[in-house]
Amino acid sequence: MRVSRFYMPLLRETPAEAQIVSHRYMLRAGLVRQASAGIYSWLPLGHRVLKKIEQIVREEQNRAGAIELLMPTLQSADLWRESGRYDDYGKEMLRIKDRHERDLLYGPTNEELITDIFRSTVRSYKDLPLNLYHIQWKFRDEIRPRFGVMRGREFLMKDAYSFDIDATAARRSYNRMFIAYLRTFARMGLKSVPMKADTGPIGGDLSHEFIILADTGESQVYCHRDLIDMPVPENVDYEGDLDPIIRQRTSLYAATDEKHDAAAFDAIPADKRLSARGIEVGHIFNFGTKYSKPLGAKVAGPGGEDIAVEMGSYGIGVSRLVGAIIEASHDEHGIIWPEAVAPFHVGLISLKTDDAKTRQVCDDLYAKLVNAGVETLYDDTDERAGAKFSAFDLIGLPWQVIVGPRGLAQGQVEIKNRRTGERQNLTADAAINMLTHKH
Repeated sequence: MRVSRFYMPLLRETPAEAQIVSHRYMLRAGLVRQASAGIYSWLPLGHRVLKKIEQIVREEQNRAGAIELLMPTLQSADLWRESGRYDDYGKEMLRIKDRHERDLLYGPTNEELITDIFRSTVRSYKDLPLNLYHIQWKFRDEIRPRFGVMRGREFLMKDAYSFDIDATAARRSYNRMFIAYLRTFARMGLKSVPMKADTGPIGGDLSHEFIILADTGESQVYCHRDLIDMPVPENVDYEGDLDPIIRQRTSLYAATDEKHDAAAFDAIPADKRLSARGIEVGHIFNFGTKYSKPLGAKVAGPGGEDIAVEMGSYGIGVSRLVGAIIEASHDEHGIIWPEAVAPFHVGLISLKTDDAKTRQVCDDLYAKLVNAGVETLYDDTDERAGAKFSAFDLIGLPWQVIVGPRGLAQGQVEIKNRRTGERQNLTADAAINMLTHKH
């Protein structure tokens, strides 16, 4: 994509309402624009990041055996009355009446609707286990939306729901999602730590929040340092025994402030204790028959008896992740995107657009990179060099290729690694070879 033809409205000054790093940089880099309190339009650069995160989430859900569908944003209030949650949910729920005076709501979550789909279509234990998910917009009318997409009112979320015949099978489904989450966040360049979360009246130990560490995180967290760099499971057999992997991850101490046990934390060797700030990016939770019983989601068991299915829910804040990644990966100049989610892989900067040789080399580099499948943003404008450098540091593409008459006189172009700041001079062909192999 050529900058001269792209829509990328950058801001020189930080808007007054932006209180945290991700909000500041998302506004300044032209990723989003606020439509109203807690509601954002996703501009082209931000939309590209959002879709890449969404695709990684989708691939790992599919790999773990979950099946994608799509539920609507609006739901019938009758379903929520059936579960008993309609009046209990509070003012965070946006309630709507249609022209026939029927009560609807803008879905903040989908337990009721997915249970209704299940109960109307699944009859036998032979159809289990089943895990259905979608990636859809949600709305929660936060009393005080703030921090940009980190705590907005409208947000994009992946929510999955598992259905199993008994508690043992439900734990297997839970374990699959636990590992899928580890893999999902690792692919985005994040180090996530599963931390035991409140299970409410359900009890048990099947509830974990996935936390990434960031100095500007919203929660205080405590954990064993070895969890941070623990290898992420590869080549997982999701039909095999996953308990050893789960035990490895849950045997070491990890807790948010709400679940913190000071005595247990103090028992960890001093050099292994880590107290830091963290951001929740995912939550997995088993809730047994909380919804299946009141909504009548039953299957015929092996002996023909009706069994209320065991259920679990598994959420990932897709739009929230855009902000969380920035919180975890930035410097004083701007965003530093992990390669897997960067809106473009390479930023190609022409230092002198009115120089025939520079223009020729840039056009050739651009064509070859694009033909090789390398997503490239080519600044072909006549803006001054300093402004181009600042803009590309701000938007945080992993690699910059800088082309100007002085370097070309030596037969070279400059390559800059945005994360490390390392620079090297290469021939144009060597630069293409390096960038296509890193792609």
